[in-house]
Amino acid sequence: MRRGGTAGLLAGTLGAVLLLAGCSDDDDEPVFPPDPEASVAPPAYDPELEPAAAVLALVPDAATVLTVTDFDQLRLQLGTPTLTSADPAPERAEFWREVDAETAALTEGLLRPIEDQLAEDYGFTQDDVLWEAHFDGGGVEGWVLRFRDDLDMSAVRRAVDDGVGPLDGVQVAAEQRVVGVEVASHPDESWAADVELTELVGSPAAATYLERDCIPFDDAFGSGVREQLATGPDEDMSELAELGPFSVAFGSDLVTARLGPARPDVFARARLADTMPETDPSFGEGFQRPVADPSTGRIGYSLGDPRAAAELTLARHLPFAVCADS
Repeated sequence: MRRGGTAGLLAGTLGAVLLLAGCSDDDDEPVFPPDPEASVAPPAYDPELEPAAAVLALVPDAATVLTVTDFDQLRLQLGTPTLTSADPAPERAEFWREVDAETAALTEGLLRPIEDQLAEDYGFTQDDVLWEAHFDGGGVEGWVLRFRDDLDMSAVRRAVDDGVGPLDGVQVAAEQRVVGVEVASHPDESWAADVELTELVGSPAAATYLERDCIPFDDAFGSGVREQLATGPDEDMSELAELGPFSVAFGSDLVTARLGPARPDVFARARLADTMPETDPSFGEGFQRPVADPSTGRIGYSLGDPRAAAELTLARHLPFAVCADS
């Protein structure tokens, strides 16, 4: 559908150019199209995008951290792709037990604490949420839920109007099947306006972590650790180049850290976990056998213990993302 829309847009643009060419006189001044870069606006919310890419248009520019869990991907990963609130309670409970114990989900499910009330009074639960995103930092804190396409959004609106749990007072976009709080008022004021951020997401993932800047050394390893480093680790730190935004995307078996294109320091960043003091849990419990690609700025890992990997990420114990000037 998007491909057809793009083709139509291109056809219309070409048609306008041909019309101008056919109507102009030889003596007329040439007409040049506007600079494409000057006319490009940040993309609006697009539900067809991968969740971490779609939600960028709703994340306020001031926020510093975004976490997204694609529960639809997790249902597929765990062998229950069609699970909804209409399924038997034991099946739904087993799904959440597996999510909590066996996946790298970065959000727990905002509606789960009130889902009995939601099921009884409104006919939907967390099992009808396709994906969930949370953002904070920079003085803002908010979240977004995307419901499945065939859910009756009037039930969601009634729960919002009745002030049920975290749905009290939230914004509802019924046509887009999205609810949220503290969302950006316009794409120009969102993360979608930052090309560095948009280039770090877009591939299918069960969960995604995205941060606007590198992680200070003390946050990644603990206060005072830098002063205790031996010569080897300190030399590894000297090889690091400046780092800005980065993302971490979790699949069923693999993890991909994206640091931005053309980064020869990815090898040094991949080594840091082996030379630095261990955290609890240790980095190697969640992230194993790194493979670095300097041209794309990616480091791929085998996913070890998914829960350890999620805990390390949320705690920002990520050696590969440490600031060069820490």
